Amino acid sequence: MAFFNTESSSLRSNFLTFIKFVFFLGLGILIIWLSIRNLTHSEKQEIINSFRTANYNWVILAILLGILSHVIRALRWMLLLEPMAYKPSFKNTFYAVMVGYFANMAFPRLGEVTRCGVLAKYEKVPFNKSFGTVITERALDMIIFFLLFLLMIFTQIGTLHDYLDKHVYPGLQGTFIHPFSNPLILGGIAGFIAILILLFVFLRKKIIHSNIWHKFINLLLGFWEGFKSLSQIRKPVLFIFYSLAIWFLYFLMLYLCFFCFEQTSELGPGAGLSSLVLGSIGIMITPGGIGLYPAIIQETLLLYGLSRTTGLALGWIAWTAQTAMIFVVGGLSLILLSFNKNPDEQA
Repeated sequence: MAFFNTESSSLRSNFLTFIKFVFFLGLGILIIWLSIRNLTHSEKQEIINSFRTANYNWVILAILLGILSHVIRALRWMLLLEPMAYKPSFKNTFYAVMVGYFANMAFPRLGEVTRCGVLAKYEKVPFNKSFGTVITERALDMIIFFLLFLLMIFTQIGTLHDYLDKHVYPGLQGTFIHPFSNPLILGGIAGFIAILILLFVFLRKKIIHSNIWHKFINLLLGFWEGFKSLSQIRKPVLFIFYSLAIWFLYFLMLYLCFFCFEQTSELGPGAGLSSLVLGSIGIMITPGGIGLYPAIIQETLLLYGLSRTTGLALGWIAWTAQTAMIFVVGGLSLILLSFNKNPDEQA
């Protein structure tokens, strides 16, 4: 009976994952359709001509810098694991990072689990501890992203003011202000929290002795070890350098694509910063940013006076370069990992 329950739970989890994938993929395809449906024949031809005349030498350089950013990410991860006395090889750590990105192309957020699984299998790094460091990494990346967002607002305020005023601020106000000003919603939230507390009080003995609770506690302890490693890093200056270098290379990977076209080569780093920050939001929403990333780049560059056809062409070239790099290097990493011997087999 336990076997069938476990199998049923696994099937349910896989089905929900599949549904999420289909939803976000469908969202990306819908955005692609919306971004091209109103284009005239001449505009479509202009986009095709843009692809034909683009200088792809800049794209190749951008891809190389993208690979370098992932190399640095692997080195930074090794610094986080070091205080816990784990010293995985650079080769397997880099493979794990790239396989993680490869998995994220199909299922968002699967990559974090996948890369920790790779280190657990080939380097004997406990999953919960490595996952704790990944959570730490993501938190740091979000902090840097937020700082870049602020930098974009302060340096590009003249260009972005109207856009933020019309599209961003009203949404933020509706999301974070209006709902919580409603006493019914606040009462409902308070009541829900009270019910959870009461359930825990009455069922605490059963909960505390359950396997799920023990797994949850072990996972929390692993997270804590991962967070603790941040304060125990032996080379904090190098860690900060790696963190900043990763995002600087992200910026260069996109900004170098601007030089593919004569029109966009005249845009300054400010336009590149805005494209990086706003485009990153598209990558967070749909798998690999499919559909949404090029559309956001197009809309962003419209603010800088660029035609929507050239902006869309640039967005697709930048997205294709990033995606192709992850598919090739991530897929190759997955293949090379298959030639690795499991530590248990070596013993």
